[in-house]
Amino acid sequence: MCLCASIDLLKNIRVVPLASESLGTRSMCTYVETPDIKIVLDAGVSLCPVRFGLPPHPLEFEAIVEARKRIADYAQIARIVTISHYHFDHHTPSYEDWWVNWTEKTVTARQIYEGKEVLLKDPQENINSSQRYRAWMFQRTGGKHARRLEVADGKTFVFNETVVKFSKPVPHGPDGSFLGWVLMTLVTNKDERFLFAPDVQGPMSAHTLSEILALAPELLMVGGPPSYLDPLKVSPKDVQASLDNLRKIVEAVPRVIIEHHLLRDEGWKGKVGIILEAAKKVGHSVLTSAEFLGKENTFLELSRKMLYEEYVPSQDFRRWMNSSDEDKKHTKPPI
Repeated sequence: MCLCASIDLLKNIRVVPLASESLGTRSMCTYVETPDIKIVLDAGVSLCPVRFGLPPHPLEFEAIVEARKRIADYAQIARIVTISHYHFDHHTPSYEDWWVNWTEKTVTARQIYEGKEVLLKDPQENINSSQRYRAWMFQRTGGKHARRLEVADGKTFVFNETVVKFSKPVPHGPDGSFLGWVLMTLVTNKDERFLFAPDVQGPMSAHTLSEILALAPELLMVGGPPSYLDPLKVSPKDVQASLDNLRKIVEAVPRVIIEHHLLRDEGWKGKVGIILEAAKKVGHSVLTSAEFLGKENTFLELSRKMLYEEYVPSQDFRRWMNSSDEDKKHTKPPI
């Protein structure tokens, strides 16, 4: 996709994507560092349990192992960890699950949250029932190891010359989405501005679009639309609205990292062609997280069917994949 800018726009804000679809997993986990503060945004990572009728390929498990190590390593040096919402590709649970989340009971979450200041989405307000339960569980498990938990909705935190500002809850997709609400995070240092907009799905919401444009970041990381889903699950009208909004964003924001749901779509490149051209006309750049890091894109989930055909798993792995769902959660795959 890359329309890469030759000049690094941010001098005082370091942004390092740690896990994402373009790096082989489901995630938008990102490390942000300024002279004043070190932050891990949305410290979660997952794999799709079944895609094209198949469980994750061994290469996907290798990718999540590497992602888990990166997240744990960066969490060690961070002071703050954020939770924009309570999906498991955006925060880490404390139960054992080697099939989807690659989590060891209590251990994995504790590595991330222990001793940290966790700035999180309100567990009670503007939240749907499933996420309210996950938020409650987090507070009783991984969250109990944190130095402190603080609701971040609409709040601003100041660390010397760095300001970390959280949006009020915005829709996880279109207005009224049954998936609930998420927080966006703006990190500023001096005159530099980085905005993290996970799971806004484009954005689909016109109100969310207005908020993003009003914040005027130099660098934006945004979750794209879930265009890979069945039209019965996501409205084609909403997907088109998302793409139209993305075009307005790339025309206004100098550098945009598009990630997440969009990059699960085998036909994603064709759907963003107009967006790339719009950015090119005004000298802006559009990248994936991998491209931002100077790496090759590694779209493993959307390639799962091909991976099983070209890189046939071992007999031991095939036995594991044919085991029960419960066994897959509690038994590491032989990779």
